[in-house]
Amino acid sequence: MFRKFSVAAVILAVLLVALPAMADHHKAKIMTKDGVGAYMADAKGMTLYYFTKDTVGKSVCLDGCVEKWPLYTADKVEPQAGLAAKDFGSIKREDGKSQVTYKGFPLYYFFKDKKAGDTLGQGVGGVWYVINPAAFPPMK
Repeated sequence: MFRKFSVAAVILAVLLVALPAMADHHKAKIMTKDGVGAYMADAKGMTLYYFTKDTVGKSVCLDGCVEKWPLYTADKVEPQAGLAAKDFGSIKREDGKSQVTYKGFPLYYFFKDKKAGDTLGQGVGGVWYVINPAAFPPMK
């Protein structure tokens, strides 16, 4: 009896700690950095990117691309100051996965960004960029 209670208590404690942390992932905020300017990140400060080859409502980053540019996924995004909930949505990708969008464009992380504030994906290949909400989408 005591063992069952202990296991249940441990599981409850883990959930109480983990669930709020996982929920933070679903928030989006604006950060700034010298040389980059304003850009969008999740609540942990991990930079969000867009791919210029994507179009509104469609991602063309598939297979190996997704290994380097993991998808930003969430059931619902909670925008922080300077961002509007109406600008966030989601798409169903060709691979069947759901992906968060900003003003219709799919959002990604970059696999080389390891800590909050990293923007190593900025300008990669001349097609990957951080998102400045005030100037998005950029004119092509």
